[in-house]
Amino acid sequence: MKKHLRFSLFFVLALCSAGFAGAQVIIIANPSIKVAEVAKSDLKDLFTGGSASLGGGHATPVLLKTGATTAAFLSEYIGKDDTAFRASWRNLVFSGSATMPKTLDSDAAVVEYVAGNAGAVGYISKASPHEGVKVIAVQ
Repeated sequence: MKKHLRFSLFFVLALCSAGFAGAQVIIIANPSIKVAEVAKSDLKDLFTGGSASLGGGHATPVLLKTGATTAAFLSEYIGKDDTAFRASWRNLVFSGSATMPKTLDSDAAVVEYVAGNAGAVGYISKASPHEGVKVIAVQ
């Protein structure tokens, strides 16, 4: 029993440290977004449904499915875990005040979508290729 518990604990710790160590997040936007940097509070407003603009222009958030990059993004910029974040979006959707943001399976899919859709803003791992989009600095 102790051996199983130690192995389980080691496995969980290894996954957590590997996931967060490599999950540095960058914010990407379609080139139609005119700002080069954004306040953290403005980014949070966009990704929590409090605003539909960024730097004065229309913006649409794009989400990445659950994983280390999403967990790092939510922790650093939103201040919620995945369950609480998605629950708050469901509340907005069911109240009729918003539609759920597009959620994509991979960094490559987010880059492709953001590059091809005016106003789209997303997040990906810093290590992922991101040609065709601009990186937005967060202050």
